[in-house]
Amino acid sequence: MEPTAPQEACFEAGVKFGSLYHQFAGTPISPDSADSLAAAMEEAIENQPFCETVTVSVRTAALEDAIADGGADYTELTGRFIDVEMHIEYEGVTVETSMAMEDGYPLMQVDAVRE
Repeated sequence: MEPTAPQEACFEAGVKFGSLYHQFAGTPISPDSADSLAAAMEEAIENQPFCETVTVSVRTAALEDAIADGGADYTELTGRFIDVEMHIEYEGVTVETSMAMEDGYPLMQVDAVRE
């Protein structure tokens, strides 16, 4: 049985999330660099096939709290500092996805599939 277009579109969304998270996790981030890092993440992932839009929002308060608790003027990027939304279009199917913290874990999920 061949995968359906919606199944392949969801697979493509997973590829984009894996790339975004694992490419940028650990990157040094500070309040001064947060906007430019978010823009770089968006632009990098939007280069991938079938990716229409990526929105990365930095949780500034959480970032500032982590830096205040640490010994430097920056910290490393983890999922607890970002919320992400992505729209993937594949063969007439649009997949809307998001990543947000849930129970202390950055949960990536499919929010909607439209044919």
